[in-house]
Amino acid sequence: MTILEIKTFPDIFLSKPTKQIENIDGNIQHLIESMATAMYEAPGVGLAAIQVGHDKSLLVYDIAPRDEKRELQVLINPRIVSSEGTMISEDEGCLSVPDFRSDVKRASQILVEGLDREGKPLRIEAEGLLAVVLQHEIDHLNGTLFIDRISSLKRQMYKRRIQKSLKIK
Repeated sequence: MTILEIKTFPDIFLSKPTKQIENIDGNIQHLIESMATAMYEAPGVGLAAIQVGHDKSLLVYDIAPRDEKRELQVLINPRIVSSEGTMISEDEGCLSVPDFRSDVKRASQILVEGLDREGKPLRIEAEGLLAVVLQHEIDHLNGTLFIDRISSLKRQMYKRRIQKSLKIK
């Protein structure tokens, strides 16, 4: 199995919106398995295809505690159809924004529609951690990073730190 490399900020590819998946074929199934492997190895709770270099509207997630049975979830062509309330996602992080965490304002309840890995329609009503993970990963599919949702001061501090570390290498 191919080990997928997770792209990190400031990779410009991460800011591109993804394309809808028209055909759920063997290539997509293989991509799902490879993404699951990359997410679990990272370790993370969610991963969007754009983060591993594929501009497809696909994400995988698993919010089960690490020491419990894994429950991989797959969402193809997901979209948030409604949201209500607000909450602060405390200490949110991202595999594509390493070594940085911040509080992020998110909707407290969302309704997501999409397809499962077999192409069957899904409707997910989510709140709490699941709502945060789905909003975060769907943001990726739209070309948005969580640092785009924090104060410009915090974002600039992070960007400067990354630019310095890139010059050092």
